[in-house]
Amino acid sequence: MTSPAPNQRIVAFDWLRGLAVLFMIQCHAMVLLKAEYAPTPFFRWLIRIDGLVAPAFIFAAGFSLALVQVRGAHAGTRGLRLKKTLRRIVEVLLVATLVNWMWFPIFREPIWLIRLDILHCIGFSLLIALPLLSLLAPRPQVLRWVTLVLAAVVFGISPFFEKTDGVAAYFLNGTKGAVFPLLPWAGYVYLGASAGATGAMCGVKGLVRWLLGLATVGAALWFLSKPLQALYPPHNFWVTNPANAAQRWTLVIGVVLVFLYFENKQPRWTQNPVFRFITVFGTSSMAAYFFHEALLYYQLFGLGFSFNAWWGGKCDWPKYWLLTAVLVACTYGLVLLLEPIYRRADKHVSTWLAPRTGEAK
Repeated sequence: MTSPAPNQRIVAFDWLRGLAVLFMIQCHAMVLLKAEYAPTPFFRWLIRIDGLVAPAFIFAAGFSLALVQVRGAHAGTRGLRLKKTLRRIVEVLLVATLVNWMWFPIFREPIWLIRLDILHCIGFSLLIALPLLSLLAPRPQVLRWVTLVLAAVVFGISPFFEKTDGVAAYFLNGTKGAVFPLLPWAGYVYLGASAGATGAMCGVKGLVRWLLGLATVGAALWFLSKPLQALYPPHNFWVTNPANAAQRWTLVIGVVLVFLYFENKQPRWTQNPVFRFITVFGTSSMAAYFFHEALLYYQLFGLGFSFNAWWGGKCDWPKYWLLTAVLVACTYGLVLLLEPIYRRADKHVSTWLAPRTGEAK
């Protein structure tokens, strides 16, 4: 068994999630803008930046999944860690279902239950990956290469599945209602898992080297965009082409590397309100997702209020930025209110799940 790296939390990935939450709220709040702004260059530039939000979330989810499985295996708490991970995945899928309930008549039309938005994609991708990651957790060297190969396979085959029919289309084909189909988005889980296994095995220095390698490969594939587009039958390049995925993961990894530098080389710079603010969103990203969606779209108790109901399609840029700031602040406040409640409930559930007579390894 490979010796594990020190068991410290890698905060850079909390910051990555926290920054992604802020851009996610900004992106979703664009429904408040007047339609005339959609064709403008600044609007299109923002959309391109916002296109990094989902890869950041899914990459970080894969990273965390592998990191905790490997550390659990080395600590001799593999069974307990597996239970806790399964519970977290169930929580993700339950919140995803709750969001779908807010949007769609899931009881009259149950098909909406399998509409894959970002939380569904993360939950199902993690659930599919978990058995393999748990099995290979005692061998992180093998795990990181297996997950890297799986990421390459998922990204590589995705353009061939754009025209999938039948039930599978609800999971693999965005035209059937899957906003984030498993192909190609699950590929970021495996890519993140390769980094998580490396971080658990080699520590921060080894993780940085691995991330630099992934970014180098990504940059090369990004450079080869035209040949890779020609390699496949007609497809949506900006969704399923491996070169597009490579562009996204290269930029996301660039952000992670910057955060790792701050965390390990300039820790005093991170002891300020900005980083603490981002950390709250990063450690409670699922709650932030739910609360901002509810504030933006759900007309609470039939009173008719939501940001979209009152201001949707009516704002110029200054008003949009002001309302987005208010939306962020309201989401932040609700997350802070939920945190102690969730911690207390989590403690009770963890106690219930804990083994009574020693951990089964």
